[in-house]
Amino acid sequence: MKYRVGVCQFKPIFLKVNENLQKMASLLQGIEADLVVFPELATSGYLFNSIDEVKAVAEDAQTGVTATLFGKLSKQNNCSYVVGFVEKKANKYYNSSMLINPDGNIFVYRKIHLFFEEKFFFQPGNSGFNVFKAKGGVEVGLMICFDWIFPEAARTLALNGAKIIAHSANLVLPWCQQAMITRSLENRIFSITSNRTGLEKNGKKELFFTGQSQILTTKGEIVKRLNEAEETIFVVEIEPDLAADKMITEHNHAFDDRRSGFYKIR
Repeated sequence: MKYRVGVCQFKPIFLKVNENLQKMASLLQGIEADLVVFPELATSGYLFNSIDEVKAVAEDAQTGVTATLFGKLSKQNNCSYVVGFVEKKANKYYNSSMLINPDGNIFVYRKIHLFFEEKFFFQPGNSGFNVFKAKGGVEVGLMICFDWIFPEAARTLALNGAKIIAHSANLVLPWCQQAMITRSLENRIFSITSNRTGLEKNGKKELFFTGQSQILTTKGEIVKRLNEAEETIFVVEIEPDLAADKMITEHNHAFDDRRSGFYKIR
């Protein structure tokens, strides 16, 4: 089955949820795809200084402005979307991403591995590494940014049946894009890393985001990688079922050849 997957790279405006949503909607105009992945915290920006800033942009995953707009766009465009946002749940706040499908279903992943000062503002994710069905029943696993440095994250999604990893990110370290080549290769899985771009300032703090969003094949091949500054969406065609083939050679299987009794995982 042919499947059109896209990645969005842009610069969110800090704390301007409605403006960011409208920018994403504008970038989607004329885009024909089956699945498009947006960056981490795409609706809010990233560089928080206070919990009050977090509260100001937090929303419910099912009824908030992001779910409302992308629910409409998903049905209208017959496309699944993965969008990073600040989630409020039972008076707790999570760095989350949602998968919104044309049938109206919304699935949520809460970031498990919090990075740097995120620990001051967000609860550690408690949703687990689950696999959800996107448009056409294609199995998609969600990761967010710093999850990339823990190989167990991508491996768990692959073992749970994911054919595509939708990886929303706000990357400031220089290694992720190359590391995701290994994540795709070792798990024989497609990956889509959607990173934001630009410089963000808040008071005395500032961060520069590395861009270079990319789509990778099950062999870790770069289908396309954007530069550091582009604000755009690109779409490529893949065959998700290739991720069901875990053979490395005719005598080696990426999963069946594992000898888990010799691994130390705790």
